[in-house]
Amino acid sequence: MILTVDIGNTETVLGLFEGRAAVQVWRVATERERTADEIVLLVRGLLGSDGVNATDRIVVGSVVPVLNRAWSAMAEILGLPLQFLDGTSPVPIRLRIDHPSQVGADRIANTLAAVELFSRDTIVVDLGTATTFDCISADGVFLGGVIAPGPLTALDQLTRSAAQLPQVELQPPASVIGTNTLDCLLSGGFYGVVDGIDGIVTRILKEWDREEPLVVATGGLADVVVPYCKSVDQIEPVLTVTGLAIADRYLFD
Repeated sequence: MILTVDIGNTETVLGLFEGRAAVQVWRVATERERTADEIVLLVRGLLGSDGVNATDRIVVGSVVPVLNRAWSAMAEILGLPLQFLDGTSPVPIRLRIDHPSQVGADRIANTLAAVELFSRDTIVVDLGTATTFDCISADGVFLGGVIAPGPLTALDQLTRSAAQLPQVELQPPASVIGTNTLDCLLSGGFYGVVDGIDGIVTRILKEWDREEPLVVATGGLADVVVPYCKSVDQIEPVLTVTGLAIADRYLFD
């Protein structure tokens, strides 16, 4: 089996895969101070002895370079080969943008997954610390996209900057019009994200001259936000780690 690891700024998603089928997926907080030994304990705790013994290799996509050495050392401790996915990896996609080396591993993994799973022009909306919108052609070309604040990023910044505003959880409000500070904040935070997604997707569709691209959402909050969006066709919660599992066949060939 393959252990895939998507190291994001806020969350790290680990997926245990048989081929491209997810056996188990976990989400943990990204902690930049974790040592290799701590990561070993984390992986063993999540997978259990049977899962670790059944794992053949590890594929990592990271946007937190400071953690890369610790994850590499963890793999050495467990005796497992590890490869990182990045813009130089020998995968069958093309990065048709100004600076290919600047494309995050998560967006490369999303591109791989979209090409293999959907076989059509696709817009991937990935809700993380940042919300990214990736334009991916059916023949495997990453054409660029949009980077916006993530669902929690702007809301957290607002409540930190305004002393009298309470921190709130991102969730659908009972009504759009709030009658107290908390409900007003809930509504603005939630529908700001929803309408932001619909607005940016609408602008992309207007500018990107393709016939009915598929719009797919992924990320930890996709299940919460996307049911209220008009522009998204489907949710694929584990798209990024699936892309890492697909990359396995090229990285270890």
